[in-house]
Amino acid sequence: MDNTGAVLVTLVIYNGILIGVGLWARRRNENVEDFFLAGRGLGPWVAAISASASSSSAWTLLGVSGAAYAWGLPALWLFPATVGGFVLNWAWVAPRLQRLAKEEGAVTLSEVIAPANIGEMRQLILRAAALIIVFCFSFYIASQFEAAGKAFESVFGLSKQTSILVGAGIVLAYTMLGGFWAVSVTDTLQGLLMVVAAIVLPASALIAVGGFGPLIGGLAELGNTGSPIGNGALGGFTSLFFVLGLFGIGIGYPGQPHVVNRFMALKDEKSLSQGRIIALTWAVLVYSGMLLLGLSARLLFPDLGDAEQVLFRAAGILLPPVIAGVMLAAVLSAIMSTADSQLLVASSAISYDWHLESPRASAGLTGTRTTFVVVLMLATILALVWQADIFSRVLFAWSAAGSAFGPILIMRLLGRSVSERSTLIAMLTGFGLTVAISWLPDMPGDFAERILPFVAAISIAFIGSRN
Repeated sequence: MDNTGAVLVTLVIYNGILIGVGLWARRRNENVEDFFLAGRGLGPWVAAISASASSSSAWTLLGVSGAAYAWGLPALWLFPATVGGFVLNWAWVAPRLQRLAKEEGAVTLSEVIAPANIGEMRQLILRAAALIIVFCFSFYIASQFEAAGKAFESVFGLSKQTSILVGAGIVLAYTMLGGFWAVSVTDTLQGLLMVVAAIVLPASALIAVGGFGPLIGGLAELGNTGSPIGNGALGGFTSLFFVLGLFGIGIGYPGQPHVVNRFMALKDEKSLSQGRIIALTWAVLVYSGMLLLGLSARLLFPDLGDAEQVLFRAAGILLPPVIAGVMLAAVLSAIMSTADSQLLVASSAISYDWHLESPRASAGLTGTRTTFVVVLMLATILALVWQADIFSRVLFAWSAAGSAFGPILIMRLLGRSVSERSTLIAMLTGFGLTVAISWLPDMPGDFAERILPFVAAISIAFIGSRN
């Protein structure tokens, strides 16, 4: 069987499994809490790996490996920046959020940042949060479909437009059937496949280069060509902004609704403790693997036109056809997985949060599924008409959501009560500044876009809070 045939067969089998999971999970959805939080019954493996996969897939597999290929050694700063975000979330945010959400009966992150006793502006805050989530995740989901498009285009030679529609259809099928249970279980499968890819492909590439010695020597000869900081040693304001901008990715982790909702769904303290170890191990393996793959490919394939095609080129050239086919099929499925989590959160924001303070407390499961389809259609259209690289598009959405929600959540987890006015102003400031700065010329590491809005928002939230 050739490479294309192996990919096709594996994709059919794998996505058949995803649909099967959706059918299984359908029986477990008796109410909205089941659909959005799996009845607060997630165990450590499902919570840890599904949270990791939903926050990382397309961006990590294609974006991080592509950044390492394009930038060279300075891309290694992505490792402490991203793994540091995992540590912040699992060591500090998760235990506090799990307790707080259970005490208050919160189903969504918006309910946590705007609790029932916040005041008369609660409905306005919830609806503003819903609109921000839909805006950010439309870009985020579009990047996942863009990744799926690149994958199908690379492997099958299909047009990107057709590929995007195929990927959207698969995600729609199993998420509509099973909700959070289906999303969490399928993300767990996809997260495990990502680990396999992050071990097999980088190891093959490193062997092809000749080992760590030739890799380091070859990269030193190339210098930092292609990096935002240029050639030469790290130093000066340019390098400082570059590093701080990458660490701005880490501080965005607490404000990601599709990630922290796994903490709210954890079953108990034991699941949290075990999940922390699993998630951090996963992050170290996957991010180090993708960085190693990108750096090795920098020497192996110096003429690659699109840096975000590194993974596909490496799999096609370095692995036997059948193994490459299985690997590519796993990756193709994995890079579509993040979309399901964002779609679920975006639909919950409109169908659930939007109605919390109105006489109709929820749109119910039918309304939720309808909203899900509408959001998916918006994201698909965006993926078809707006061209951008996956790395920058994801980080724009990531920074906007992180700066809007992270500062307020941090204040609440510190035991501080943020006033309704300060909550709304901080949320709009973090989001609005990110969008506004994104229109300005880029700074190294997008320092201004990732740091300044967060600092402004957390300052407002702190000033407007009390113990």
